[in-house]
Amino acid sequence: MQSDKTKAAQQPVIIAGGGIGGLSLALTLHQIGVPCRVFESVSTMKPLGVGINIQPNAVRELYAMGLGSEVLDTIGLQAKEWSLVGLNGKDVYAEPRGLEAGYHWPQYAVHRGQLQMLLHRTVVERLGKDAVKTDHKITGYQNTDSGVTVSMTTEQGDAMEVEGSVLIAADGLHSAVRAQMHPDQAPIHWGGAVMWRGTTMARPIRTGASFVGLGTHRQRIVFYPISPVDPNTGLALINWIAEVTMDNSQGWTHGDWNKKAELADFIHHFEDWNYDWVDIQAMLRGASDVYEYPMIDRDPVPTWVDNHVALIGDAAHVMYPTGSNGASQAIVDARVLGAAMVEYGVNATALNAYNEQLCEAVSAVVLRNRGAGPFAILNELDKRCDGLFDEIEAVFPEVERHEMMAGYKAAAGFAIEALNGAPEVLSTGAIVGTPDSNRHSRG
Repeated sequence: MQSDKTKAAQQPVIIAGGGIGGLSLALTLHQIGVPCRVFESVSTMKPLGVGINIQPNAVRELYAMGLGSEVLDTIGLQAKEWSLVGLNGKDVYAEPRGLEAGYHWPQYAVHRGQLQMLLHRTVVERLGKDAVKTDHKITGYQNTDSGVTVSMTTEQGDAMEVEGSVLIAADGLHSAVRAQMHPDQAPIHWGGAVMWRGTTMARPIRTGASFVGLGTHRQRIVFYPISPVDPNTGLALINWIAEVTMDNSQGWTHGDWNKKAELADFIHHFEDWNYDWVDIQAMLRGASDVYEYPMIDRDPVPTWVDNHVALIGDAAHVMYPTGSNGASQAIVDARVLGAAMVEYGVNATALNAYNEQLCEAVSAVVLRNRGAGPFAILNELDKRCDGLFDEIEAVFPEVERHEMMAGYKAAAGFAIEALNGAPEVLSTGAIVGTPDSNRHSRG
C-alpha cells in the first residue's frame, strides 16, 4: 500500500495563476524534475500590462532558466541609467544600471505582457500544451495528510476539485488563496497616489536607455524606453507614468482598480512642465490608450505558508512600483522555492524554508516601497529645500544620496557586490530527489 508521502510525491504541484510568478515557477519546477499544472482564471492569455523593469537579480534567474539576452533582447531593452530630476529640470541623482554599473547581468525594461507571453510560450514548449489550463479560477483549498485539495470554477460556473502535492498561489492582488489563509487581512491599502500610464513612440533621451523620474514626491512623471530605437524613425516605445498624490482620507472611490482614462482627466496637472530636453505634453498626448491605477499594496502578513500551501509574487507581497522590483521579486520567489524543494522535497518543510528565507525580508521591502522606495531621495530633498535648488550638492551631498540608494538596493536584493558574489540560488543541474545537490547553494 502506498504511503501518504509516496502519494504526495506523485501528485503534481498546483500553481494558481499564469502570471510572471506562476510561469517562472512552472519553468523552475520543470527544470528540477517536479511535475506541475498551472491554472489561470482568464480564458485567453493576452499581453496585458505596462512597462516594468526586471532587476539584475531576477535577470540572473531568467538566464538560469535558459532565457538569455538573445531572447530577452527581443522583448525589451537593456537599461543603462536610473535618474531623478527635480521640478526645475536639474539632476538630483543619477547612476548607471545593469552592465553599465558593473553587474554581471543586465537590467531590462520590458512590457510586462510581452514578458508574460514569453514565459507562457516557453512553458508550453517545455511542459506541453496542457501545462497551462485557462478559464480555471482557484477559489479555495483544503490541506490533507498527503497534500492539498484545490477547488476551482470556470466562467460557465462549473466547479471541480484537483489533488496536488502542494498549492502555490501566484494569483495576484485579489488572491483567493491568501484571503482564505488570512481571512482577517486588512483591505487593500491606498496611499493617495494615482498613476496614469501609457506608451508613446518618441525619441529616447540621455543614454537612450535611461529611466527618468521627474518632479517631486507629490507630483512626478516617470518615463523610460522599453524597445530599441527604430533605425528608420529614430523613435522608441516610451513607457510613461504620470503620478499625483491626492487626499486619501475617503479611500479609493473610483470603483475599478484599473480603468481606461482620458487625457483630460490628468494632463492639467502637468500643463506648466516645459523643458528644452523633453516635451512632456507631446509624450502624454502621444499615447493611444491611457489607464488609471491607484498606487496600492497590502499590509504584510506574518506568514506566506499554511501547511501544503504557499504564496508567491503579488499574492504574497504586492508592493508599490516605486522600486521597480515587484515582478523581479516574483521571479526570485519561484527560484528560492525551487531550491527549497531540491533541498527538502516537495512538501511543507520546503515551503516553510522558503517562507523563513523571504517572508520577513520582502515584507520589509513592501513597507519601504510604501515609504517611497528609492524615490525617498525626492522626499528628503523636499524636506531640505522644498525641492528647489541651484546646486544639488549644497543642499543634499552626493554621499548622502548614494547612501540612500545603496540602502534600498541592499534591502531589495540587488546590491552590486553582494549579487555578483552570491552563489547560485538554484544549483545548475539540481533536481528533486538528490537533497545534497543544493544544500549549500541558496543565498
